[in-house]
Amino acid sequence: MDERIKRKNLICELMEDALYVPMKEKELAIFLQTAKEDREELKQILDELLAEGRIMMTKRGRYQKPESEMVTGIFIGHQKGFGFLEVEGCAEDLFIPESRVNGAFPGDIVQAVLLPGRRGKRQEAEITKVLERNIHQVVGTFQQNKNFGFVVPDDRRIPTDIFVPKERSKGAADGHKVVVEITDYGYGSKSPEGVVTEILGHKNDPGVDIISIVKGYDLPVEFPERVLNQAERVSSPVSEADMAGRLDLRDVDMVTIDGEDAKDLDDAVSLSMDGNLYCLGVHIADVTNYVQENSALDREALKRGTSVYLVDRVIPMLPHALSNGICSLNAGEDRLALSCLMKIDSRGQVTDYKIAETVIHVNRRMTYTDVRKILEDEDGEVIAKYKELVPMFRQMAELAAILRDRRKARGSIDFDFPETKITLTPDGVPVKIAPYERNTATKLIEDFMLIANETVAQHFHWQELPFVYRTHDNPDPEKIQKLAAFISNFGYSMKLTQDEVHPKELQKLLGRIEDTPEEALISRLTLRSMKRARYTTENTGHFGLACAYYCHFTSPIRRYPDLQIHRIIKDQLRGRLKEARISHYEEILPEVAKHSSKMERQADEAERETDKLKKVQYMESRIGAIFEGVISGITSWGIYVELENTIEGMIKVSDLPGDFFYYEEENYEMVGEMTGKRYKLGERLTVQVKETNRFHRTIDFCIPQEWE
Repeated sequence: MDERIKRKNLICELMEDALYVPMKEKELAIFLQTAKEDREELKQILDELLAEGRIMMTKRGRYQKPESEMVTGIFIGHQKGFGFLEVEGCAEDLFIPESRVNGAFPGDIVQAVLLPGRRGKRQEAEITKVLERNIHQVVGTFQQNKNFGFVVPDDRRIPTDIFVPKERSKGAADGHKVVVEITDYGYGSKSPEGVVTEILGHKNDPGVDIISIVKGYDLPVEFPERVLNQAERVSSPVSEADMAGRLDLRDVDMVTIDGEDAKDLDDAVSLSMDGNLYCLGVHIADVTNYVQENSALDREALKRGTSVYLVDRVIPMLPHALSNGICSLNAGEDRLALSCLMKIDSRGQVTDYKIAETVIHVNRRMTYTDVRKILEDEDGEVIAKYKELVPMFRQMAELAAILRDRRKARGSIDFDFPETKITLTPDGVPVKIAPYERNTATKLIEDFMLIANETVAQHFHWQELPFVYRTHDNPDPEKIQKLAAFISNFGYSMKLTQDEVHPKELQKLLGRIEDTPEEALISRLTLRSMKRARYTTENTGHFGLACAYYCHFTSPIRRYPDLQIHRIIKDQLRGRLKEARISHYEEILPEVAKHSSKMERQADEAERETDKLKKVQYMESRIGAIFEGVISGITSWGIYVELENTIEGMIKVSDLPGDFFYYEEENYEMVGEMTGKRYKLGERLTVQVKETNRFHRTIDFCIPQEWE
């Protein structure tokens, strides 16, 4: 046996001995008669044993046998001080009480020991050691004292303020938004310490609020000069050499359909008839022609993972010279594309398809509004303007309806919760907040992109080649059981097979509750029972779409997985997927999928935070105003109410009038102790704006006196 393994086992055996007294590293070295030159190796062995959970360290720095089972995972902090530990292979996260966090920051990889207590049904644990730090810099508000300062983090999950010595404050003044690099994470009563590296401006200056969120999520705004230079070099017009060997589709009528303000137009669609078959073409910008693997452009795109769509700006994955230029399918210009050409029958079945490198020429740049006016409003003026394309749009509407019906028949779930459209002044002041409109045109494009993504994924699944899929795992059986038990109170049921549910059962449930008083309640609980979709190299299917094969093929300008699979598609089309290339993809794709999923989550969080901030700003001038809303969430600390304009606020439990209220978790209800009055999810409620807090991004409601 290797001498190092022998020493590790010896240390573990020693700690099993009842006579063993916990020792510090130096004491342990003397006890083991470790020579001075071997002390470094002993330290490495002890670190390995700690990481493996075979030993633990006390708060006094002594090594000993673990008191309980040790686990390693990612700490997920909560703004109220407690947190959860995400352990790979563990069906449910562990609960970390606030007193047991022990200085861990959100995202840290930590070692924890299981505790005998439970919080509800959750196993509790205590963090014993931080193995790897996730947060290295923090954005916050500087508070100035005479000889030092503190930075109050914007991220409320960070447990404490950051101490900054005066000489490390970079001249920051009270109220400045700053970026502080953490130099010491502190422990116990000792605060973390840091140095100010950047002053973003005063917290009340226009634009500083959003840039603080951008910096807080470490989103890269500026592109390195070498990346910009490379983008400029490759963004030359399409030449004859570029088009050589491609399928020429420039004579095919095709359009782009996007929002009025869209600039990166990465998908075009075409439709014609072949007898009773619909010939649908989904044409996607061939971004890989300009972004070569492992180039500066490619490395930067991989690092970013996705474009980020904030309320007042877009942080693109690729420089504008590409995303708004040669890779944008602008009308009237030749463009290189990857096309998925499908023949679809009247039942929505793809009977034949071809994936090809093409050259295209978009006829018209259409907007969702104009296509809606043609298909829904029958607007004579708009129909006359696009008269040569109107027959194609009507056929597109027919096909989209067929595809939607087919998805519905197999059980695809459509949660129709409204997204938010926020209108800002040039200074970033929100003047209008409303649900984002989904109409015939937006749904039509969704339907066509979905069928293209399915077709491409199915093709590569059966080829048994390395690929990046978009997967959505089945819901956790315990959550589904809980949902089934709850809906039985309303007279609904679901068919479960071995504690699992088919997506069609959830779809049928959503259909049965439509336009009922409990629709909002059950829809939200159903959504909460679902897992998050992610990128994987193993094709495990997509539960929400009720399909066996799915990928992201249609947006290589703004999503790295799409760009990556375009590269694989082209290698296959050109016969380059030999053994060496397959091995290369098998090596790199797992990390591409993992990193892309992580960056997508980060982008989603940043987008939500900027939306929340602008919603708070919008309500600041509406203190005292009365609104109608729906109860969207209930917790032990209050009731969340969502207004018709998608703004959400909370009524604190202490502000509920007429009784002392407590949260009845099994029924998701807030109950009055004396009166028995109940507040339920989905219930309509009249509320008044009580106060707002821009720093915490919260809106507090109360119930108006005349409604009490």
